[in-house]
Amino acid sequence: MTIRNFLAGVLLASGLATPAMAVELIMVEQKGCHYCIAWKEDIGPAYPNTEMGQFAPLRMIDISDTPPDDVSFDGRVVFTPTFVLVDDGEELGRIEGHPGEDFFWGMLHRLLTEEAGYTGSN
Repeated sequence: MTIRNFLAGVLLASGLATPAMAVELIMVEQKGCHYCIAWKEDIGPAYPNTEMGQFAPLRMIDISDTPPDDVSFDGRVVFTPTFVLVDDGEELGRIEGHPGEDFFWGMLHRLLTEEAGYTGSN
């Protein structure tokens, strides 16, 4: 556990922080990407209604666009979809590709737990 995650946990427990306002999941997609379409059909409708979706709201951007001004990626996005977890605009980690619904939820839960201090269920 990093000191950042520890402090975030202390602030959350005390009610002084709400990570859902700073943590978000950015989906980098491209037109015609069949894995992107599959994710949107299989997971997209449910995502905002889940605990993880409320903790890390989703923002979608196209791979051909430059990263948003308020976000700093650690490196170039090569594959679509790529899901980049950010906190206050700084990349915490990413999931490259869409391995299917069962794997996605598990990978996202691990990423949120290890990198963003998420304590909810998957």
